[in-house]
Amino acid sequence: MNTRFILFIAALILANACSRPGAKKQAANVKANAETPAANTATLPSTDTAITIAAVGDIMLGSSYPDSTFLPSDSAKASFKFALKHLKKADITFGNLEGVLLDTGAPVGYKLRFKHKGYLFRMPVKYGGIFKDAGFNVLSVGNNHSNDFDRAGRRSTIKTLDSLGIHTAGFKSHPTKSFTKNGVKYGFCAFSPNGQTVSLLQIAHAKSIISSLKANNDIVIVSFHGGGEGADYEHVPDSAEIFKGENRGNLRAFTHAAVDAGADVLLGNGPHVSRGIELYKNRVIAYSLGNFVTYKGVSVSGVCGLAPLLKIRINKKGEFLNGQIASYRQNHQTGLLPDSLNRAAQRIKALTEADFIQPGLSISATGAITPTAKN
Repeated sequence: MNTRFILFIAALILANACSRPGAKKQAANVKANAETPAANTATLPSTDTAITIAAVGDIMLGSSYPDSTFLPSDSAKASFKFALKHLKKADITFGNLEGVLLDTGAPVGYKLRFKHKGYLFRMPVKYGGIFKDAGFNVLSVGNNHSNDFDRAGRRSTIKTLDSLGIHTAGFKSHPTKSFTKNGVKYGFCAFSPNGQTVSLLQIAHAKSIISSLKANNDIVIVSFHGGGEGADYEHVPDSAEIFKGENRGNLRAFTHAAVDAGADVLLGNGPHVSRGIELYKNRVIAYSLGNFVTYKGVSVSGVCGLAPLLKIRINKKGEFLNGQIASYRQNHQTGLLPDSLNRAAQRIKALTEADFIQPGLSISATGAITPTAKN
């Protein structure tokens, strides 16, 4: 049998095979499956849709008033270097800007009564970029140092932060801020008992502001600057706090009213020490996140040197899911450093357990936060 005849028979067999009933359909199915790999791929886990928030307390990177003595030698460039892994990975990164961003200018008159001029906080305008580079996208100016340099300081601060895309609120002239990120609409407002800021003491007015924000946004974040200052003021009383003759607010009444009005996350600052954390109607309330980076001018001795970084996850309804306290310490020589002993977390755990009969959450020795019951 010659070779040509063998090849001819093989061709006939192949042609018959390809023309069998259903063969074309089978081939088409094979092609379709090749073009749609999802049909043969296991279902992937759904993407985490939780909102992540990183929050710290007071931040003040030094003061150029009255001279450069109160400015860090590296122009504050390394201020947040050990915390960047947390600050830059959150959807919202918050801090309380204790002071103003202003290059020149005299303090407001009544502030000159301070014997220690280093208590007047005027950060160079270029320092705004340090906050931006560290990941901060929401800063409160509702505090007792945001008016240290009068209108010039307030205007320069707002102008600088606006130019950097950092959302801010707290001045009477700028009481709220609304913005959208990753499809989520946020409303932000900030309160304090101090002049030129939105009052912490007028609770009915605060509720009106918050409810208006909630009507137009998915998540409402509230900053509040209140309470006494220093190591004697770690606890949250169930009454108004009077510090040096000044009413610093009833923070339990304020925060609960804020949640009732629509607030989803409440972040406290001002006492320069950490305070406990509470869940109220499944909304997280951090009563004070203490100092975080405060170069000179602010005492960081003892418990004032504890520097917590609070990380929380909430759903798109604003309900708390879980969280973590990352512990740091700071001093005026070495700045902010990680604390492997978790002292900030352990202090907040102890204060939470001491101050709230049913805080609605549990904090582990390493700072993990989990809800314990709906409240």
